[in-house]
Amino acid sequence: MRLSLSLLLLLFGAWAIPGGLGDRAPLTATAPQLDDEEKYSTHMPSHLRCDACRAVAYQMWQNLAKAETKLHSPNSGGQQELSESVYLDVLDRSCSRNWQDYGVREVDKVKHLTGPGLSKGREPSISVMVTGGPWPTRLSRTCFHYLGEFGEDQIYEAHQQGRGALEALLCGGPHRACSEEVSNTREEL
Repeated sequence: MRLSLSLLLLLFGAWAIPGGLGDRAPLTATAPQLDDEEKYSTHMPSHLRCDACRAVAYQMWQNLAKAETKLHSPNSGGQQELSESVYLDVLDRSCSRNWQDYGVREVDKVKHLTGPGLSKGREPSISVMVTGGPWPTRLSRTCFHYLGEFGEDQIYEAHQQGRGALEALLCGGPHRACSEEVSNTREEL
């Protein structure tokens, strides 16, 4: 009983002290409200395709960079190219990976994919991310789609020019996932 009374007094005291708990606005967050396409479609919803493309580009770039780092020796003096068999394997593993660290969150009533490589500046102080479900499969399919569309050779060549070049190849350009044209069409819908 004595412990409970002490705890109550401590909490009431924190509310009464300027700058204590009572001066702070409560933080609240709710899970994104997913529509039927976001819940049940086997394909990546169109308004999330740019984020998905950027996530795929990041994972490809990161995995290829790690493989290249393993080739480095202190005496090598520079970046060494991966053999074709190695970068084919790395890209295939990039797409087959577990995408569980990606999910959807809603900030200011706009849904975005979130996860490694997708930071867009200021982060909200609190948010809820929905992971699992259809998102890992959709990201894996998106990744394999880009492998089929561009081929491993072209993707590796873009990687060698830097992360930005790889993202531009996969996501930029007319009619690509992150093009202005596609963004404007989404807003009109």
